[in-house]
Amino acid sequence: MGIADILGVAASVSLLAGWRLYLCVFATGLAMRSGWIDLPTHLDALGALASPWVLGAAFIGLIAEFFADKVAWIDSAWDAVHSLVRPVGGALLALAIVDAQDPVWQVLAFLLGGGGALLSHGAKASARAVVNASPEPVSNVVVSTGEDVMTGGLLALALASPALAVLVALLALGFAILLLVYARRALRAMLRWRDRVFPVQPR
Repeated sequence: MGIADILGVAASVSLLAGWRLYLCVFATGLAMRSGWIDLPTHLDALGALASPWVLGAAFIGLIAEFFADKVAWIDSAWDAVHSLVRPVGGALLALAIVDAQDPVWQVLAFLLGGGGALLSHGAKASARAVVNASPEPVSNVVVSTGEDVMTGGLLALALASPALAVLVALLALGFAILLLVYARRALRAMLRWRDRVFPVQPR
């Protein structure tokens, strides 16, 4: 696997970890343990993810996140708690995937992996905060389920075909940027609406 493929897998997994860290850890470890996905030999550095203890902990986190992410405002509280966990997890996943002997590459992988996870986490948390402003409860379930499907599908694609991992990383990056732009515009619109409906009275 070439350097572009390695960086593509590391970038895609770390970006997706910003949305679903436990799913990324569990799916990668399960794929390695069961042989469902023919992982590249280079990813043997992630062998610890196939540990039953790690799989069990990731599965518990996955189930908890699945349900917490479907309930308005609980999802935002969950995101707030994971504002540090997801970037650190994404950084460690990227570091394990790159597995470079050169300390410079290790630092770059850690920083870029953490930055990618932080970017996608920030986009997700911002967009979900906007969705939570909706008075009906269905939108949370629909958006969260879409995130589950998209993250799982892109993760499987990146692990099964490192050649496509760069494309997955670009898709995840582009989607995160679009979410940030959407959330920013939606927040501005809500603030303008609030100011019109509830104008600040001069003292």
